[in-house]
Amino acid sequence: MIKVKNLIKYFSSSIPILNNISFEISKGETIAIIGQSGVGKSVLLKHLNGLIKPDKGNVWVNNVLINEISFNALQEIRKKMAMVFQFGALFDSMTIEDNILLAVKNLTNLDRSKFIERVNNSLNMVDLDNIGSLMPSEISGGMKKRVGIARAIAINPECILYDEPTTGLDPITSDKINKLIKKVSSKKKVTSIVVTHNMKTLQHVANRVIMLYEGSIIFDDETEHLFKSKDKYIKYFVTGEDK
Repeated sequence: MIKVKNLIKYFSSSIPILNNISFEISKGETIAIIGQSGVGKSVLLKHLNGLIKPDKGNVWVNNVLINEISFNALQEIRKKMAMVFQFGALFDSMTIEDNILLAVKNLTNLDRSKFIERVNNSLNMVDLDNIGSLMPSEISGGMKKRVGIARAIAINPECILYDEPTTGLDPITSDKINKLIKKVSSKKKVTSIVVTHNMKTLQHVANRVIMLYEGSIIFDDETEHLFKSKDKYIKYFVTGEDK
């Protein structure tokens, strides 16, 4: 479904933040992308839906080379790729219902008569019935994250990209978000790509992990193998013990 080949990305430095990154993701996989802060995890994620373009290398989605297509063609790709942003990215001046409606109107070909039904179904999926009339300021941070997921699934995507979905949440709420990601992946049969620092997210959600270090991939394997790794740096990152 997604193929990244020899991707290189620079910003202001002469040292690339992403250096010769290559991997493939099959339909239905749930992948976690991990690494230290500033290593380029979110930058990599945003390459997958064309929000950022590589300086070198290529990204394919469903066999379409997305870094060389028009904006309109890219929008067609995005209709099947939803993104859940780190802090929800809701419009404060719009109700919860209108936030989700905006995505449904712009990113689906759904008949207008089905719009509200789709919004309500997506809120039901994340256990947030009857909050459509509320404003984002009237709900908690955890609820905002769930609304972000509701907005993502409302366009009926093939793939969902999650950028730090549990950041800033308490352990109980984080656990609820992890369970929700797994529920959506299972029930909707979507490919899920999750940028995270949360080790519980790795264990409970992801079946494969890609780990970045100094701009390169140092681990790409099943999740259980990460926790069995003998690599000193990987063990330190996973356990927090410098031994």
